[in-house]
Amino acid sequence: MQARLLKIHDILCARHGAPFPYFSDKNPVSELVSALLSHRTKNETTAQAYQQLITTFPTWEAVKNALPADVEACIHSVTYALQKTAYIQDALQRIYEHNNGEISLDFLKNMPPEAARDWLEEMRGVGAKTSAAVLNFSRLRIPALVVDTHHLRVAKRTGIIAEKTSIAKASSMLFGLLPADWSAQQVYDHHEAFMYHGQRVCFSKRPNCATCSIVNLCEQKDLN
Repeated sequence: MQARLLKIHDILCARHGAPFPYFSDKNPVSELVSALLSHRTKNETTAQAYQQLITTFPTWEAVKNALPADVEACIHSVTYALQKTAYIQDALQRIYEHNNGEISLDFLKNMPPEAARDWLEEMRGVGAKTSAAVLNFSRLRIPALVVDTHHLRVAKRTGIIAEKTSIAKASSMLFGLLPADWSAQQVYDHHEAFMYHGQRVCFSKRPNCATCSIVNLCEQKDLN
């Protein structure tokens, strides 16, 4: 199965233009907050809410200590703003307590990636996608695989994982199929290539099989 995945990886990277430049250069705490805001929210709305938050509060410690209503007012445009306010303030408090009064996640770079992800996922609202994003998308640049719905769909249709596999389980399974010596950039390219293919070709409904570069490796071709 690894050989199949890597064959698809090579085709999709060539199709969609790898290597891909990182879209983010946030520190890991900022990436965590941004990722928490993004759940079930459009990218543009997430970006606006994040910008309002960092414009209103000078530091993450100020966000931690703020009245929840004031934080919620900054992020009111995202879905579940009240719940996300609690997640963000709880996460900042946990980081503060764990890191001797400093709100920083730089200590994660000294932990094995799986241990770092486990630590992050102990926080409310943080699942497999968010923990991987903090490690791989932030300045930490640690090899950790983000699997979103587009990535998941392509992996299922090509038979790499079973149809009923959850996104959390898929994240672990797919990362386990990647070469152990891959860099953070290679893992990022893998995610981006699969994600772009899901966004641009392998649509949830009426996929464009006629232009698909991996149609001969697809087990669910001609779904439209």
